[in-house]
Amino acid sequence: MSHFSSRQDDFKQSAYRRIYPLRVVGMALGALAIAGVLIDQHAAPWRWALMVVSCLLWPHIALLRARLSTDSYRAERHNLLIDSAIAGLWVPLMHFNLLPSVVLVTVTTFDKLSSGMHRLWLASLPGLFGAGLLTALIVRPPVQLESSLLVVLCTLPLLVVHTLSSSIGSYRLIRTVSRQNKLLEQLRRTDTQTGLYARDHWQEQADAALQRFHATGQPACLMMIDVDHFKQVNDTFGHTAGDEAISAMGQLIRGCIRTEDCAGRYGGDEFAVLCRNISPHEALGIAERIRAEVQMLRLPHHPDVQLSSSIGLAAAAPEFNTLQAWMKAADASLYSAKHQGRNQVADHLPPSPLGDCRA
Repeated sequence: MSHFSSRQDDFKQSAYRRIYPLRVVGMALGALAIAGVLIDQHAAPWRWALMVVSCLLWPHIALLRARLSTDSYRAERHNLLIDSAIAGLWVPLMHFNLLPSVVLVTVTTFDKLSSGMHRLWLASLPGLFGAGLLTALIVRPPVQLESSLLVVLCTLPLLVVHTLSSSIGSYRLIRTVSRQNKLLEQLRRTDTQTGLYARDHWQEQADAALQRFHATGQPACLMMIDVDHFKQVNDTFGHTAGDEAISAMGQLIRGCIRTEDCAGRYGGDEFAVLCRNISPHEALGIAERIRAEVQMLRLPHHPDVQLSSSIGLAAAAPEFNTLQAWMKAADASLYSAKHQGRNQVADHLPPSPLGDCRA
């Protein structure tokens, strides 16, 4: 947990490095929009000098300010608030020229929303409107809402570039969220200790196979697998041996089944396998292979542990109207294998049309 918090703190403290190039480009494009207005209005030199300082020099001052601060994240948050104040400052200095004023205010507010800093956009509004109101009271500029063709042409790059960068950022965010959702779904479906499917996902697959059997007649079989005397393994060799046995069982089962089959951890030391599109007697062969492999299994860190398994098998049949009924039949076969002495396979299978071929 502390490692995660440390990474989160590092990400926050490096925020100013990520924001710096965006501020340089955004402020430069803002300067272009302001310059169009200043040219149109034959502005005094002091307004040009203020534009150079506030738009072209400020990004570098902000970087230096954040870098020298003991809390760069807090300093960068203040820098972003100053960005908004600068935008508000220029609205009256451009004589409220409608197009660049609206674009500057909108872009700077949207940047606060997309920064990810909690309620930063709301905190920026007093500075934005306060700077505009204070400047208007001091300078008392005339109101010139009309935007000439020059002003429109100088404002368009800021509007277009910001829209494109925001769209690209949103696209990347969507892709990131999609990848994270897939990873979360994979984690939800998988039992981390064995690498097999988790119980809920395995049951979804088994239920779908049963529905397919009733709809199309496609055969399927369920296996319920239990490690014999697993409690004794834990009691005698310790829980580390038990954990190693569970992990080894997961690998073993994956190695014994086909690619179209679906194996899951049902709970504790019990496993379940769904065999799709397979005859009951072929499924019995897979079950026997699993049983034999378990009997030969040796754990690398606990070579004295000897394992065996009991396996119950049930083929999909018309009388199984629900997954619970099907699993109950497989469970009954599993307990039959246990009562018959363990380390064996018991089945609930229909008779073969060619007779019993298991001898």
